[in-house]
Amino acid sequence: MTSLAFLILFVVVVFGYMLNRAAANQLRAKGFRLHSLAGFHGLYAALMVLVPTLVFLLLWQMLQGNVIDRMTMAGLPVGVTDGLDTGGVQLILSEIKQIAGGRMFGTPDPWKIEAAERMTALRSTASTLMVVLTLAIAGGLAFFSWRRVAPDFRARQGAEGIVSGLMIFCSTVAIFTTVGIIASLMFETYHFFTLVPWYEFLFGTKWEPQIPLRADQIAAAGAFGWLPVLLGTLVISTVALFIATPVGLLSAIYLNEFASPTFRKIAKPVLEVLAGIPTVVYGFFAVLTIAPALRGFGEWSGLPIAPNTAMAAGIVMGVMLIPFISSFADDALSAVPRSLRDGSLALGATRAETVTKVLFPAAIPGIVGGVLLAVSRAIGETMIVVMAAGLIAKMTINPLDSVTTVTVQIVTLLIGDSSFDNPKTLAAFALGMMLFIVTLGINVLALRIVRKYREVYD
Repeated sequence: MTSLAFLILFVVVVFGYMLNRAAANQLRAKGFRLHSLAGFHGLYAALMVLVPTLVFLLLWQMLQGNVIDRMTMAGLPVGVTDGLDTGGVQLILSEIKQIAGGRMFGTPDPWKIEAAERMTALRSTASTLMVVLTLAIAGGLAFFSWRRVAPDFRARQGAEGIVSGLMIFCSTVAIFTTVGIIASLMFETYHFFTLVPWYEFLFGTKWEPQIPLRADQIAAAGAFGWLPVLLGTLVISTVALFIATPVGLLSAIYLNEFASPTFRKIAKPVLEVLAGIPTVVYGFFAVLTIAPALRGFGEWSGLPIAPNTAMAAGIVMGVMLIPFISSFADDALSAVPRSLRDGSLALGATRAETVTKVLFPAAIPGIVGGVLLAVSRAIGETMIVVMAAGLIAKMTINPLDSVTTVTVQIVTLLIGDSSFDNPKTLAAFALGMMLFIVTLGINVLALRIVRKYREVYD
């Protein structure tokens, strides 16, 4: 039925567009001077039908399941759910849904079969009502838009108003989503700091969040100093940038200034393929190739290299960031005015001198911005670090040792059934808040650098 409702919407949208356009053309044929073109009349009708009806369908799909579940549970015999907690009620509802879907294990109680039949009937009625209402709303809006076709009707402004309102709504949703994320982080972080002193979290040098979750469980008291986690994040990010920055910049300079058009046409898409590889594949590459190679090198040279080393994760993360930095640098070099390049060559400078003394300084805003955004990308990476660097938090800057990062610890703390009333789980939100502050600061710094140097070279 859902597919039928969307099909009806599509048909009515097309019909409304054609009907209004034909009506506008008829007025023009009769000698009337239209304020808007016939196409705008059709577009107004299509948008007038599409946007409200689509919103109705999406809201219906979001609310239908919960309403049917509540109505089904409200119709259960008296006393069935008495004394049950939320988990028990959800278990009964899940069993009724399985019976309604034709999946019965054993012989269920008669009242469960009746509830399943009632749920099936409610779903059928809701689907039919959705189709009828979709047809009524779409048809009514199409008729309303057709009645508005007139020589002096501002159809273009009407269509643009609908599109503008839709964009404002999407922007507002994005803003409130961001505000909601920040508010949830701040609330849970405040809750965490009521259990763990803030100075212990910010300045502590031990990260051992294993605490007893039950009265009969034996565990340490736990330590929540985030400095070892931050240091591990910085070590891996530094190794990644040490590899990605020179390779990305040099590849961008070569492809932009020295490579032939044929080679650039082939090499640039191949380089950008690296950006489309899933991070779990990079993790496999780190575990199966880079880490064994580093361990072999350590055995040959006598260097103590941990089985899970920050170097392996940093190298692979650097490879992942190469197309990111290269693309930003290439775009920044391409944006430099051609007159600067031609003027430098006309004065007798070589192509290498032109790149180092003219193009590169002029492209600094885009290049630095790209590198700093790559830092944010490296700090937020999880999968490669989980698979290659390990889970142990250490106060070390040795890239050959095993370290962990902020994102890895967040994932580790929230794995499994989590109770949000203990410092172990709430520590993930505190880490998330600090990660948000760090990445926000890096992004703000990148924007300030771009704006400062752009004013100089424009």
